[in-house]
Amino acid sequence: MKSLSYLFLLAFVVISVSGTFDSINKDIVNKKIDRKVDISTQVVKISNKITLENEGSGAVKSFLLSLTREEKDTLAYINVVTGGSSLKLAETKVQEFPDIFFYKVELKDALQPGRTVNVEVEMLLTHLMEAYPALIQQGEKQLVRYKGNHYVLTPYATTTQTTTVTLSSPNIENYSRLKPTSHTDTSITYGPYEGVAAFAMDPMSIHYENNSPFLTVTRLERVIEVSHWGNIAVEETIDVLHTGAKLKGSFSRYDFQREHNSYSSVKSFKTVLPASAKDLYYRDEIGNISTSHMRVLEDAVELDLRPRFPLFGGWKTHYKIGYNVPSYEYLYSSGDDYILKMRILDHVFDDVIVDELALKVILPEGVRNIVIETPYPVEQLPDSLHFTYLDTVGRPVVTITKSNLVESHIQDFTLHYQFPAIIMLQEPLLVVVAFFILFISVILYVRLDLTLSKDDATEAKMRVSSHCELVHSHHDKRARLYEKLEEELQKLKSSKDVVQSQTATRKLFNSIRDETQVINDLAVKIRQDNVEYADKVSELQKLDKVIRDSVNQQLTNVEKLVAGKMSKPQYMEVDGPLHKKKEEALEKTKNLLGNI
Repeated sequence: MKSLSYLFLLAFVVISVSGTFDSINKDIVNKKIDRKVDISTQVVKISNKITLENEGSGAVKSFLLSLTREEKDTLAYINVVTGGSSLKLAETKVQEFPDIFFYKVELKDALQPGRTVNVEVEMLLTHLMEAYPALIQQGEKQLVRYKGNHYVLTPYATTTQTTTVTLSSPNIENYSRLKPTSHTDTSITYGPYEGVAAFAMDPMSIHYENNSPFLTVTRLERVIEVSHWGNIAVEETIDVLHTGAKLKGSFSRYDFQREHNSYSSVKSFKTVLPASAKDLYYRDEIGNISTSHMRVLEDAVELDLRPRFPLFGGWKTHYKIGYNVPSYEYLYSSGDDYILKMRILDHVFDDVIVDELALKVILPEGVRNIVIETPYPVEQLPDSLHFTYLDTVGRPVVTITKSNLVESHIQDFTLHYQFPAIIMLQEPLLVVVAFFILFISVILYVRLDLTLSKDDATEAKMRVSSHCELVHSHHDKRARLYEKLEEELQKLKSSKDVVQSQTATRKLFNSIRDETQVINDLAVKIRQDNVEYADKVSELQKLDKVIRDSVNQQLTNVEKLVAGKMSKPQYMEVDGPLHKKKEEALEKTKNLLGNI
């Protein structure tokens, strides 16, 4: 598979490493530098607005930026803009200054002699500030110390420069003073300094209160599983560490709940997900964490994530967050060619620092010719395979890693691949074939008799079971006929139409005799295999004769009562014993049927 690790975009700067040495152009002068240093959060944000002037006789096509070793080691993001366009950067070296790191910046248009150009350099540095003191007690405010340079480190002479430092609090323990210096509320202004020489350095130190969340994602594993059935599943496994001043002593839940200001401890943080995110979950090793709140906005889904415990300095938490998004918003196709465009990194929380990111993209089985393009350099690991339901050869997994990321790295990657549409039928066909094989296996298992000898006892038992089922069936029909006889008896009492009653009951008795004869025939067949069950059926027939005779006698008595041949007291006297005899026979019949 092909891989492409660099994509030069206007929206971002691509940094490459040069093996050659560059020289410092003495014709370039920094006419003016306006530097802003924001240390109000855990990320140091530096913005330099530089006016470059060409005092030489020839055109200038590039210039150099310089960084100290400490700045280079903590640099997460750098971008140079002029006229709204980002300029191309390349790491380089200057032989005379081996301890200073340089970036060569290519100008959009050559700078002619005597002309000036305005450029803006943006840098984001991580883990540059230190908690001082490193240990604090619960309820204490967090103090941090920032060390830098009063001057802008540059290989060119500077006519005038000013530095404005923005703090998170007006509470300052102490700060270095290089006149002229002024302090107002949450900002310190150094300068303006006139006639600053190249590579001028003067130590800057600011010790101040900073209770903003010092949360660092030590590792983030982001897994994107693409389905061509309309869904993309995203799951992030995140390890978060509080890198501020560590907690000294034990933690008191009582004091924590009593105090309104927890200062540097973190109770919750906000994660922003795509607006189309659905089926969200947030869990850790114990299970689902219910102390989170979701807010659906017009352009995003905002999650207020609250860990199971507050995070103090040195404390960490591990959790997973997952959601689904519709594939039509991120997956584009033309024939068999597909393009997936999604974020490398989501917004975990404000001013995030990610020490290590691993992004895995799981593509459908059968994908080929995979090419990934990223907006900044990353390390692409060898492709692997992922197996899940109904997979045969496995799904290709594209993995990239990068370290030291910040919010500016929240940008899209582009993944190109080919996927023949006919392969989408593979999984449905596998399901059909699997069920077909299952049904055939069941049919063969039920129908095939693989025994070597005939089992007469088993066959006899099966025949008896079949005949007994038929006995139950015909007895149920006979019982329903008796119910109809009872209905006719009640009709005769009310209508007193003996002729109509005799016609109806005659038909019912004939049907009862037919069912009784069928049961007698079944009893004969049962006796051939099992005498015990045959005797039970015979006993059932005897009880039925008692019931039939009782019902017949009841009908006769009702006819006499209706015809006036029997008085009502006489009828009641003879009907009681008949009814009791019939009920006893019915109860015995019910118990006997349970044993057949």
